[in-house]
Order: sequence, then structure tokens, then C-alpha cells
Amino acid sequence: MKTIKGPAIFLAQFAGPEAPFNSLPAIARWAREKGFIGVQMPTTDNRLFDLEKAAESDAYCDEIKGVLAGAGIELTELSTHLQGQLVAVHPAYDSMFDGFAPEAVRNNPKARQEWAVNQLHLAAKASRRLGLTASVTFSGALAWPYLYPWPQRPAGLIEDAFDELARRWKPILDAYDEAGCDLCYEIHPGEDLFDGTTYEMFLDRVGGHDRACILFDPSHFVLQQLDYLEYIDLYHDRIKMFHVKDAEFNPTGRQGVYSGYAPWLERAGRFRSVGDGQVDFKSIFAKLSGYDFDGWAVLEWECCLKHPEDGAREGADFIRDHIIRVTDRAFDDFAASGVDKAANRKLLGLDR
Repeated sequence: MKTIKGPAIFLAQFAGPEAPFNSLPAIARWAREKGFIGVQMPTTDNRLFDLEKAAESDAYCDEIKGVLAGAGIELTELSTHLQGQLVAVHPAYDSMFDGFAPEAVRNNPKARQEWAVNQLHLAAKASRRLGLTASVTFSGALAWPYLYPWPQRPAGLIEDAFDELARRWKPILDAYDEAGCDLCYEIHPGEDLFDGTTYEMFLDRVGGHDRACILFDPSHFVLQQLDYLEYIDLYHDRIKMFHVKDAEFNPTGRQGVYSGYAPWLERAGRFRSVGDGQVDFKSIFAKLSGYDFDGWAVLEWECCLKHPEDGAREGADFIRDHIIRVTDRAFDDFAASGVDKAANRKLLGLDR
């Protein structure tokens, strides 16, 4: 067995215009002061990280690692969530997702998609230069508006959507394979890959690609009422990344999984700061350790109640307390009889 690494923190929800969140040296020191030893890096904020430079320059990658090391921090993975979202956008969401892209490609879905695909290729190259073995993204979505089968979906609609999704992602997955890096899809509502069934549909269409892996985030499964512990049993060999994020689901007579368009504070299902929700993290850490997951436990803070800095500080301690230092021997070795193979055969009556 292997011990999970951590605690680490995803910087996307913390990066901003004010110090210490507006430069890599400052936010790295802040993360270390909060108790983290790793950071997961968003690739859309040039104040922290320049993706194009990292894809082309070993010197720049060494500089990034040096800045982090100076603060006692390690780079865990790169995130291309927003760019991955733009690999596949249903027209219903064009205007809402345009804000994820540079102004030069807005109002131009074809140019926006090409930009996003190029970003994913840059991230593969950057991951290789940085010595990283996993990266996280979103799959994007073509079928999501048709999630609920009313009106009745035309025959083949979902199959065609997933065929196209796989066609777009297969060359990107090949690029990550060339870079020696797993591409981990965060299984997430709003993406076409939002549970086990949809992940399998996609995996079948990319030929079981070795690099088509999973970022496991149990909070999204609480909101769907999906068994997140069995999910680990089913897909542990594909889980290469782990977001420690909490959630709760409290249905009422007025709302359930869909939550009636209510704002986050009033939803039956809502994200909570880690430790404040309903996720059984003790069982999750135990299962992942038992399946030899040796990646990072990365805090992703999202909460409708608690201040982010309090969530970060508490999250570092929470992860540290849940990481299991795995044993290097069986607990009952002290009672071992030392019997050899010949004696075993005698005990079984095999040499009579």
C-alpha cells in the first residue's frame, strides 16, 4: 500500500487582484502558512502561471518550481478546467461560456474551440517539462441540455453527442500520452461526464484510452445521491487525482436533487467547507489507501457559508488528520509461526 500525499490546495478559488493572492510567490507563502505543502495550479491566470511559457521553456518551469520550493511548496498538477469546458459547448451555453475565453475568440464558437484545444496541448507539454504525471480538466458538454428525457429524446441523440465528444478528445488524449501524463476528467454535473455511466460511454468511444482518467470529487456525487464509496470500488484503477470537497443533501417537501432553481444557500444540495458537510472522508481515505492511490489529496474550497481563508486553514488540518500512514507489515506478524512450504504441504496432507 501507499500513503496519500498532502495536504495540497487548488488555487483557482483563491487567486485574485489583492495580495497575497495576486502573485505566485505571495500565494505560495500564504498556502504554506495555512499548512499546505502542495498547490494545484490553474492555467488561466497569468499572474500566477503563464501556460505558453511553461509549454516552451524549461527555464521558466524551473523558475516556477524554484519559487514554490522557496516557500516549501510542491506543484501537484495543472488545471485546465475552463479550457476543457470550451472543447465542447452546446449552443445554448455559448454566451455564458464565452467569458472563459479571450476576447479575440468570443462570439466565434469555432475559433473558441480551436483555442481551447490548443490550450490543452500546451498544458500537456507544460506538464512534461514540469515533471508532472497528471492533469485535471472538464470534458465539456454537448448532451447536457437533454439530461432529463422529456420531451422524449430522438433515437441516437446521446450516442451522436458522445461520438462527437470522443472525436474531439481523442487527439488531446494522445498528446497527453506522448507527454507521459494522465488527463483526469473531473466528473461533474454540467459536463457530459457527470457519473459512472457517462464516463463509461466516453471511455468506450476513446478505445479505453489509458490516459482517460478520473479526478474523484465526492461532493458532486452527494448532490446526485450517487454512492461515492462504491464509485471508488468500480473505478479505482482510473482515479489518479482527488479533490477533498464537502457537500450536504437535505431534501424537503419543497425540493430535492434539482433544488428548484434556488440560490446556493437555499438549495437542498449545497457545497460546504470540508468537515462541515456529509461526506464520509474517513471511509474515502481508507478506500483510496487500500487501492494504492498515491496521488495528492487536494483541498478544493467551495462553501456558501464559511470564509475561504477559514476554510483553507481548517482544510489543511482536516486533510493532514485524514491521511493514513499505511502500514509496512501485517498487524498479526508477531504471531507468525515461520512455517515453510514443505511444512504447509504436510499440514494440508499433500505428501501422504
